[in-house]
Amino acid sequence: MHRRHERAGGALGGGRVEIKRASEPEDHALGCSRGGWGSKLYLVSDGAGVPLAACVTAGQAHESTQFERLMPEVRPPRRERWPGKAAGDKGYSYPRVRRGLARRGIDAVIPQRSDEVDRDGDLGLDRRAYRRRSAVERCVGWLKECRRVGTRFDKLAGSFMAFVRLAFIQRYLRLLDPSDRT
Repeated sequence: MHRRHERAGGALGGGRVEIKRASEPEDHALGCSRGGWGSKLYLVSDGAGVPLAACVTAGQAHESTQFERLMPEVRPPRRERWPGKAAGDKGYSYPRVRRGLARRGIDAVIPQRSDEVDRDGDLGLDRRAYRRRSAVERCVGWLKECRRVGTRFDKLAGSFMAFVRLAFIQRYLRLLDPSDRT
C-alpha cells in the first residue's frame, strides 16, 4: 500500500473536479440551421469597417436576439457620443431593436421586412446611409479570410471567440501600421 500526502491530488473527495466555464454555452454555439450544422458569428463594426464587438451562437439563433447582447459591449468613441446612425439588414427589423437604438439616440437604417406592418408611420430607409453598410460586409469578408475563423476548428465557443479576438487584434495592428501591406 502506498501512502500519499493529504494535499496530493484526489486525497480529499477522491472524485474528479469539474471546472464549469461561465461563458461557455451548453451547446458550444453549434446547431442546425437551414444552411446545415454550424454557428453564426455576429459582428458590430464602425463606418470604416473596424470591428468593435462580436459574439457567436448556434446556427439556428435569430439575428435580432443578439442585438441586446452585443450593444452593451460596444463603447462610444472618445467623444463620448454614439454615432448618429446604425445600419443593419432585414434580420434586425424588429421593434425591440429599433427601440434599443432609439434609447441610445441612434437612427435605425434598417429596411423593413416584407411581412412587417408599418405602424409607426414612415420607416423610410435612408438609402445613402444604407449603402455604407458595405463596410460591415467587407469586415465580415475579411474575418472569413482568417482561416481559423472562417472554418471553425474549435469545439468550444470560448476558444473560437478567442481566435476571433486575436483576428481583431491583428486587424487593429495593421490599421496602426499602414506600411505593413501583408
